Amino acid sequence: MASLASIKAWHYECDLLICGFGLAGACAAIEATDRFPHQEVLVIEKAPAKHAGGNSRVSGQSLMMPGDRQALLNYQRKMNEANPVDEELLTYWVDEMCALEPWIRARAEEAGARFIYGNGFTDRETVLEYPEYGAREAVAHTATILPIPSGVWLAFEKNVQKRNINIKFEHALIDLIQDPDTLEVFGAVVEHRGERLAIKAKRGVLIATGGYENNLDMQRNYFGLTHAYAMGTPYNTGDGVKILQKAGADLWHMRSKGQSGGLWPAIQTPHQDTVFLRNILMQTFSWIDLASDGKRFYNETDDLRRTHYKELKHGHYMDVPLASYLPITMIFDETTRQHNCMVFRPFTWNTVVEGYQWSDDNSAEIESGLIIKADTLEELAAKLSMDTDTVLATIDAYNKGCAQGQDELGRAPETLQAIATGPFYALNIVPGIVCTGGGAKRDTQSRVLGHDQQPIPRLYEAGELGSMFSHLYQNGCYLTEAMITGRAAAKHALAETPWTE
Repeated sequence: MASLASIKAWHYECDLLICGFGLAGACAAIEATDRFPHQEVLVIEKAPAKHAGGNSRVSGQSLMMPGDRQALLNYQRKMNEANPVDEELLTYWVDEMCALEPWIRARAEEAGARFIYGNGFTDRETVLEYPEYGAREAVAHTATILPIPSGVWLAFEKNVQKRNINIKFEHALIDLIQDPDTLEVFGAVVEHRGERLAIKAKRGVLIATGGYENNLDMQRNYFGLTHAYAMGTPYNTGDGVKILQKAGADLWHMRSKGQSGGLWPAIQTPHQDTVFLRNILMQTFSWIDLASDGKRFYNETDDLRRTHYKELKHGHYMDVPLASYLPITMIFDETTRQHNCMVFRPFTWNTVVEGYQWSDDNSAEIESGLIIKADTLEELAAKLSMDTDTVLATIDAYNKGCAQGQDELGRAPETLQAIATGPFYALNIVPGIVCTGGGAKRDTQSRVLGHDQQPIPRLYEAGELGSMFSHLYQNGCYLTEAMITGRAAAKHALAETPWTE
């Protein structure tokens, strides 16, 4: 931390400093301006303006609309059972969720955007996950704001713009300015194009800088993943986690199961910082995934997006072991090549922000060598870094199962389509990370808690960083949590008495 005595001059001053311009930061800025119009709010963002929005911009844009209040409380408590959160925090979250929809509708209307029930890219009006825990009673609807992609983010970004909130891009949070004895926070040190600047925050600092999904070193040391890659913003490199550690925060949920959002099959190219999500709405099924030993290891066509790529094993939801059996290879035939673009375009940074145009029929990627092509299965197997006989035996066993209408790994009969029409193809699959939920423990006011479980004075946290979701996660709750925690932080931080030098 930087001490107050080390600051020679203040470059900026504000009442509330918001670090991070994703959905949590945007909602905090909106709430702060509406509730305290005469107080100064400053938002800093590590990325340039064209890359603002964080994971919020490239997610599925799902918003969970709750059903019965008690059912929602029971449902989330059950999903958190392996790593329970404080009952007061859980109850607060439920109450805020039940009151949230009118506020979201108002923000959509203010932006001139359309709020709908459904997710905008399928005909499902409600996504229900982990039904045995009570999803049907707890969840009334899945909602979103059009257009797809990025509709929710675009609506809230427009709300921020209409309020003329001061945002400084390419300003990265470097350190907090604190009292070394009491840990009281007075402001922050940021870096802008190589220059360090001091920002005085008279009432509070909110850290909403996202997780550590694009920091492979932190993935290895905090989660034990040798190789896993971000599907969202490349700017989430764990800055907030490191600064909160230094500030004296008590960390939690650093190793939640699958980081709650799970590890999804993804595709990596040599020229992108982040990865593509493999198509989750495949139209044909003449394909399988092979582990490093050339064998299949899970039911590839199960509707695993409903459980964030977790399988029910012996009564427990476990991550599909994509990260454990690397390298993973997808094998498919000409039918699947012709009828499916291999990436899912409505999500991920590469398609939504960078605008990468994966070819509809995958021909460009075959031409570039990203997808391996062969005229026969024997030729294809020989090109892979696996035992050729094992690969051929695995494909043969799968094809025989298709002929018999029964799969050894439990595929539904309608997805049993043989890999039979040449040419044949292979594509490397890597584990893709939705987000990480670890960060500082926080209370109902979004105050950061220290190791003594007391709030660190004037320090707040919101969004993905330090999420309350500690084990399993219902679709549509991350964005709504960002709204709730961002608004709470603004409300309580700006009610603080300003400090004086």
